[in-house]
Amino acid sequence: MTQKKSFSTRDLVMIGLMAALVFIFSKFRIDIPSPLGKTGIHFGNIMCLLGGMLFGALPGGLAAGIGSALLDLTDPVYAPEFWITFLTKFAMGYVAGLLGHSARLQANRFLPWLAGICGSVTYVVLYGLKNILMGHFVQGFEWQVAVAETMTLKVPISLANGLVAVLCAGILMQLIAPALRRAHLLPS
Repeated sequence: MTQKKSFSTRDLVMIGLMAALVFIFSKFRIDIPSPLGKTGIHFGNIMCLLGGMLFGALPGGLAAGIGSALLDLTDPVYAPEFWITFLTKFAMGYVAGLLGHSARLQANRFLPWLAGICGSVTYVVLYGLKNILMGHFVQGFEWQVAVAETMTLKVPISLANGLVAVLCAGILMQLIAPALRRAHLLPS
């Protein structure tokens, strides 16, 4: 997908397909209880990064945000925060796509991994900030408790989740991109 003012039908199909993959892969999770709410490791971030790296910043961001927000809307615990999830996951896919989508970057086997790392770090920072703010302002925890809980439980789990996502997305990128190019779904 190239930078343009509107999306083609194929672009919209790819965004929808990647959003569906984000949704499905996010269902595979390992929940970890926390006093500040539910947290866990899931595999949707793999697809958030992969969508951006394959199809670009805006399509990747939209796929990541839409797929993750739709999943939130299926669970009453997460539904009130679906818009926050859309923004944080959009940022993840957007940054990965911004850095990892160009043909020049895809030709270099190292740089898509860097794009995945940057996308994951962007998400972890935004997710940590969201948890600190929600812990203090919504759940009524003291700042120290909200920060401590986020930094000792949620951020390390998110970093582990991000590491798995970067490794898997990088491997999948190397395996899938050539086939998508041959099918004329990616630029040559």
